[in-house]
Amino acid sequence: MKYAVAIDIGGTNTRVALVDETYSIVSRIQFSTNTDDPDETLDEIVKTIQNFDKPVTGIGMSCPGPLDLLNNKILTPPNLHGKWHNYSVAKELSKKSGLPVYLENDANLAALAESVIGEGKDYHLVQYLTISTGLGAGLVLDKKIFQGAHGFANEVANSCMFHNGPSHGMIFPGGIEAISSGTGIVSRALKAGLDVEHAGQVNDLAKEGNEAAKKIMYEAKLYLANFIGIIQGYIDPDIVILGGSVALKIDGFVEEVEAMVKEQVYDVVKPFVKVRKSTLNEDSGLLGAACLAFLKNEN
Repeated sequence: MKYAVAIDIGGTNTRVALVDETYSIVSRIQFSTNTDDPDETLDEIVKTIQNFDKPVTGIGMSCPGPLDLLNNKILTPPNLHGKWHNYSVAKELSKKSGLPVYLENDANLAALAESVIGEGKDYHLVQYLTISTGLGAGLVLDKKIFQGAHGFANEVANSCMFHNGPSHGMIFPGGIEAISSGTGIVSRALKAGLDVEHAGQVNDLAKEGNEAAKKIMYEAKLYLANFIGIIQGYIDPDIVILGGSVALKIDGFVEEVEAMVKEQVYDVVKPFVKVRKSTLNEDSGLLGAACLAFLKNEN
């Protein structure tokens, strides 16, 4: 049996998992990330790997962006500070562990997991979108992540969908994340005077007939469908898979978006529009990291 280590370094916690070649998570550990000192966090990761006591082929790792994927470096993530910035995390962890380390962002890894063991496993070209706190994306061609010329492919959150539209945080006005993500939906609802804490509550109010909530939820689906329609016309994917809490927890969300997408494409394209809900759980990023390690070590 072959094993890989999957790592998710977050702004609060770091998760480390041992995954076997059947993509079962054998063991996992979680501990607090030292947000100022990467060496302490990497040392804890190495200690965890040693305690797994299994022969490991490699390490797949997810870190907060922005990332320099061509040079395997963390750039300037808002939730990691000090020595983390411009840190060659893959190189340093490889030195400490003696294992090959492969760095990717979380959405790319979730996309890879979908293409290898999820809803996209029988397809050539898999587009993944996570509709959650933020809105991220990943594109996989023949089980390989498409990174683009500079490593920033599928950084779609700021894709502008309408002029002077809503915004939040660092998202540009009209950016798709500000319209269709959970944070975007809640932000718009609060500005409309609704007392809500998450997108599901906005959806509940919409179903009860609240006009402001109905407009917010309709636009979240419509502009996401418009965006996917652009992807259909530009990339012609075999399948578009939606993950994240908004897509997975709001009944009918994915199905309504698929129907709207079919209204945005040529008639000849309609039969090929497949917008599906992810069947992987919240571990898709970890499983994708393991996929990356296994696939890289096959080459």
